[in-house]
Amino acid sequence: MRIDAWIQHPTRRLAQHEMFASLRRWLGVDAIPEIPLALTIGAMDAAGIDTALTCAWYGPEGSLISNDEVAETVSGADGRLIGVGSVDIRRPMQAVHEIRRCVNELGFVAIRVLPWLWDRPPSDRLYYPVYVACCELGVPFCLQVGHTGPMMPSEPGRPIPYLDRVALDFPDLTIVGGHIGYPWTEEMIALATKYPNVYIDTSAYKCRRYPEALIRYMRAHGKKKVLFGSNFPMIQPADALRDIEALGLSEECTRLFLGENAARVFGLNTAN
Repeated sequence: MRIDAWIQHPTRRLAQHEMFASLRRWLGVDAIPEIPLALTIGAMDAAGIDTALTCAWYGPEGSLISNDEVAETVSGADGRLIGVGSVDIRRPMQAVHEIRRCVNELGFVAIRVLPWLWDRPPSDRLYYPVYVACCELGVPFCLQVGHTGPMMPSEPGRPIPYLDRVALDFPDLTIVGGHIGYPWTEEMIALATKYPNVYIDTSAYKCRRYPEALIRYMRAHGKKKVLFGSNFPMIQPADALRDIEALGLSEECTRLFLGENAARVFGLNTAN
């Protein structure tokens, strides 16, 4: 079972947003066309991905991918996609109600908020109702850690001190930090080592670009703390995994990294 812990099936308003100009430049395109669901599933198939977690996007401008759009995508994917919700953190009570709807009605398995999109670190008070709701519902909280590719500030993505404070205040909260945390990867590794419920996902990085500190961690005491993610469509899952053999992971570490860790963290049924 291979699980991709971070993709998005993008809407046109997400793909064409001006803040992604840098990503379009790196991809060598002027515009990202609308992506049919079949293309997303095809990208998963090319990498042998059985299941992917596809995310909503909410920011100060509103939804770039709404929770209902994610639910519609999931419903059309024949069990291949699982929803991850998001909320407007400026409206705490509405956010809590929406998280409950995402989990109880839409069947989502996690909530994700991007600190750089809000220009607020995860220790900001506006996040705390979200953390309480996630704890009550037993779902992980996902976020981006590290510098930002989009043209937005990177400081909110620094793991220490911001995410360190969250993990201290919410010891029951499962936290998944996506995008490795570079250039503060060792800070993220320190948090994943310090806290039982803090994990790292590798989205937005190809295997050949993993920092050496992360590879050492994956081979040793971090073998149960790192999840594979691609960040599709910014990176194709097959491209993300192309050089996985060069990491020198054992068979057990590879199995945990590619699926078993995500299945455990997100409570996924992998019987099929």
